[in-house]
Amino acid sequence: MSKNLQIGEMLVDQRLISRDQLEVALAEQAKTKEPLGRILVRLRFIESDQQLKLILSKQLNLPYVPLDQLKPKTDQRLKELVPKDMALEHLILPLERTGNRLKLAISKPPDIILTDNLRKLTNCDVQTVITTEEEMREAIERFYGSTNLEEVVSSSALYEVSELYAEGSGIEKVNLEQATGVGMDTAPVIRLVDILLKKALDDRASDIHIEPFADAITIRYRIDGVLYELPPPPPKFHAAVVSRVKILARIDIAEKRVPQDGSFAINYQGRKIDVRVSTIPVMHGEKVVMRLLDKRTELLDLGQLGFDDDQLKLFEECTKRPFGLIFLTGPTGSGKSTTLYAVISKRKSAAVNILTIEDPVEYQISGINQVQVKPEIGLTFATGLRAFLRQDPDVILVGEVRDQETAEICIRASLTGHLVLSTLHTNDAVTAITRLIDIGIRPYLVAGSLILIGAQRLARRLCPRCKEPKKLDAKMKADYRLMVDTIYQPKGCKECRGIGYWGRIAIFEFLPVDEKLRSAIARNEDIDVFRKIQREGNYRTLRESGMRKVEAGLTSIEEVLSISYE
Repeated sequence: MSKNLQIGEMLVDQRLISRDQLEVALAEQAKTKEPLGRILVRLRFIESDQQLKLILSKQLNLPYVPLDQLKPKTDQRLKELVPKDMALEHLILPLERTGNRLKLAISKPPDIILTDNLRKLTNCDVQTVITTEEEMREAIERFYGSTNLEEVVSSSALYEVSELYAEGSGIEKVNLEQATGVGMDTAPVIRLVDILLKKALDDRASDIHIEPFADAITIRYRIDGVLYELPPPPPKFHAAVVSRVKILARIDIAEKRVPQDGSFAINYQGRKIDVRVSTIPVMHGEKVVMRLLDKRTELLDLGQLGFDDDQLKLFEECTKRPFGLIFLTGPTGSGKSTTLYAVISKRKSAAVNILTIEDPVEYQISGINQVQVKPEIGLTFATGLRAFLRQDPDVILVGEVRDQETAEICIRASLTGHLVLSTLHTNDAVTAITRLIDIGIRPYLVAGSLILIGAQRLARRLCPRCKEPKKLDAKMKADYRLMVDTIYQPKGCKECRGIGYWGRIAIFEFLPVDEKLRSAIARNEDIDVFRKIQREGNYRTLRESGMRKVEAGLTSIEEVLSISYE
């Protein structure tokens, strides 16, 4: 039985329409593909759309929410929890996340399988409210297709961009057929790219995405780890903008069939900014991503990164050891490199020979020998590491372990009297052990070399100007093992562009490799055994460390839940 037929049967059971009227409405729906409720109202089988809403609400015993109240929270990453294609397929809309409870609007009778899948996908208990299909479609389009300008754009920059797009402003006259070489050196296109860069720097963006589609360009900024959409230029300007960026980055503007990389530097308000440019060919042109690296940003001291006191003590003790292997794990953009730079910056002295091999070298540190990987000429992580072992190093930093060969050389270096620091892409500290074994490293070598594994995430920091207190009930305190009665939640103000967050703070999980864990690794035990050892040692998980930051009023429960799991 289809979901639409369930609604129809419900109305028949309530004697609000007849069986014949339902058959007529379903036949009409097969032709027009309209929502069943709209057809019933149009054919006057139901008096009004409002009556249908009340019927659904009463029969399903769910609160009805009108269109003007279908306003999802903008600061809870709801678009990541429930992607747009899923929302459209099932006609659902996430409205608000409170702890591990997700408030969800639906427009059809609840589907047990869908609800169960959502519970697993979001790791939340789902609380539903009802609305009509027509209102749901409008609300989905408004939410997922919206551009909340207050979240990202400063008013002066927005005015400048709007003026540039306006008819008669000059950019409309750019000859896109000549948007290469000399044709690119026209003021409007240069000004447009300059504005995009200036606004990104003003709003603390780390990345700019320029994406072409069949009938539109999408421009998005990543701010504190979250992507925000900006008002884009007309689609016909895409080629001009891409060519301008490629010229700046010294990329071949005639080559559009293969991915390309380049870079350039800009000076802005006394700051030197390195811009890393990556292009890839997609269906409707070239997608460009620009990563902004502020060279003025000073390397942070370890004590400023967000460690709890006991975590900082453990980490510093391990990084002061003369030899051994330390891994930091986490996804791209979780701050691993920043943490490792802080370590080698602290270890830097005339008595210590530090070598790094990276792809790319993100920050240049005076007094430390840094090597840039260049696979095209044979300079890989593995070849560079082999050369390092002949350079009398004390500390070696390897940007990332990607394969068995690199991992084996790191282990050999750590076993022959060197401290080796590196990163892995795993979800938590424990899975780093199994990842090394899975790529071909023998368990006894993993056990003999590892001294510490850490996992790291970045949580958005609550805006200190507008965060507001929230009293906790007993259930939430118990669910998240919180020791305070009041926490803070985002509100939004002019300073934080209405987002409620400003900047980020690191959350850590550390697992020291003691004799008990070393023995379990050597025996190639199951990952559950490693997790048990972690719990018995009272080493906090990412979730538990995040909740410490919640208690301190630095971030919100929802933010911690979005970047960690149990």
